Amino acid sequence: MDTQIGLLDTCKPNSNDVCCPANGAVSTIQNSVTPIPVISPSEATLGRHLARRLVQIGVNDVFSVPGDFNLTLLDHLLAEPGLNLVGCCNELNAGYAADGYARSRGVGACVVTFTVGGLSVLNAIAGAYSENLPVICIVGGPNSNDYGTNRILHHTIGLPDFSQELRCFQTVTCFQAVVNNLDDAHDLIDTAISTALRESKPVYISVSCNLSAIPHHTFSREPVLFSISPRISNKLGLEAAVEAAAAFLNKAVKPVMVGGPKMRVAKACNAFVELADACGYAVAVMPSAKGLVPESHPHFIGTYWGAISTSFCAEIVESADAYIFVGPIFNDYSSVGYSLLLKKEKAIIVQPDRVVIANGPAFGCVLMKDFLTELVKKIKQNKTAFENYSRIYVPEGKPLKCEPNEPLRVNVLFQHIQKLLSSETAVIAETGDSWFNCQKLKLPEGCGYEFQMQYGSIGWSVGATLGYAQAARDKRIIACIGDGSFQVTAQDLSTMLRCGQNAIIFLINNGGYTIEVEIHDGPYNVIKNWNYTAFVEAIRNGEGKCWTAKVRCEEELVQAIETATSSEKDSLCFVEVILHKDDTSKELLEWGSRVSAANSRPPNPQ
Repeated sequence: MDTQIGLLDTCKPNSNDVCCPANGAVSTIQNSVTPIPVISPSEATLGRHLARRLVQIGVNDVFSVPGDFNLTLLDHLLAEPGLNLVGCCNELNAGYAADGYARSRGVGACVVTFTVGGLSVLNAIAGAYSENLPVICIVGGPNSNDYGTNRILHHTIGLPDFSQELRCFQTVTCFQAVVNNLDDAHDLIDTAISTALRESKPVYISVSCNLSAIPHHTFSREPVLFSISPRISNKLGLEAAVEAAAAFLNKAVKPVMVGGPKMRVAKACNAFVELADACGYAVAVMPSAKGLVPESHPHFIGTYWGAISTSFCAEIVESADAYIFVGPIFNDYSSVGYSLLLKKEKAIIVQPDRVVIANGPAFGCVLMKDFLTELVKKIKQNKTAFENYSRIYVPEGKPLKCEPNEPLRVNVLFQHIQKLLSSETAVIAETGDSWFNCQKLKLPEGCGYEFQMQYGSIGWSVGATLGYAQAARDKRIIACIGDGSFQVTAQDLSTMLRCGQNAIIFLINNGGYTIEVEIHDGPYNVIKNWNYTAFVEAIRNGEGKCWTAKVRCEEELVQAIETATSSEKDSLCFVEVILHKDDTSKELLEWGSRVSAANSRPPNPQ
């Protein structure tokens, strides 16, 4: 469950000559036993150093769009063994691909050109920031001689100030490095990359276009592997937090556990499961944490999402007299328009480095993983909530059987998608009704699951599918994408073809932005219909392994899935599913009305 990044955990000292930084700092191991290999002068360049660092941390694919300011840098990235450049159709998709790659591999990277590329990729980097994903965003910058000269350059807004792009990135990255001097390039690059890994957030690295190919003495030796010193809980705070939480939970009659999305960044998924094993509580997850907890766990009761929760899940959670939320994000979407029936005085909230007990004490400098591990030792087993769930639970019904050649319904579609899932698959769910339909899928052990709930940028899934598939070659990606979202970022299906990927993409053609229809309808939610299968064939243009199908009824869907999983199992399979424009999940109908109500609240009296 917990993602490991590159070689970070294999970096062990062979001698006592080790730098010991403060908690949370980054050091490099000074190895006095094994000499550090010397690099030939022709390879001791800034570009090759950056490339070597990316390979070291586990990045083997960099998503790029060429531009005149980054061309030399791309040459040096290409020259690095173990590093593959994946050329994308636009910068936005390159950023989304790096996001998807980071979800599988633990870290991702993209390379674009100055300002026109940087501001284009900015939206994807903001999404990665919201999801706590370490993405290294590299920009080819102006010639170092142009800084401070009052010159006006192309790819800018026509002012001699080159800092516009930097200022934009400052709000969506945790560190920014402008490399326009070779003397401090080594330090800036290493600090940026190590900060991304430590903070699990994107960083921005701008490299002047005339520096990438120049050898420098600071790059003359093979870079030593990063050693990210582990963060440590305050021992007394940890003990106090565990004692207070155990006392609170052990006196409860029917407590429950709910996992949230921040468990991933805290690397606490396994610790959460260990606590669930020990306490016997009913276990649920928030929607954005789907896939972080095994749904095969014996006490798993589904997704807690307020009024649109898995059947019987909300009743158990909201009727509990104590609940421990681990890594939650309570926003308007996850709270269904702020309508959750939860009480603060019943809740323990565990964040990555903080624990809050109901209306009582709060404990800082307490790491989530440490807290959960220690709580296992103090918690008393209590199966009451799960036993209550078992008593009221009624198995879900199946969709009504389709008549021969009856127009396909969305619930029938996802009944068949469910049968595709295994430990060798991963689901990518696009913003829209796919959020709600995919949420109801039962994930087998080892099946991946990703969606972008906090940022919710439509079109994200095309690039994310490209990146995730490139990182997770052992899995077949099943992407569920609405037609409106697909039209935003469709071009990079061509990149999937170039990379030889074999995802199955279900294009849900219902004539518009269905999720927005249910929030607030209007003519702007209707889109121009495309011939999607013909579009994909045009992109293919006779090159690459690709198979398309257009399905209108269950019989055609069954045949399409059979072909995609047999004779075309090694091909990129694109299945356009024609659905009625009003055929949506019941959860979207409920969620949309509540979010609409939250959005339309009148101003507070002044």
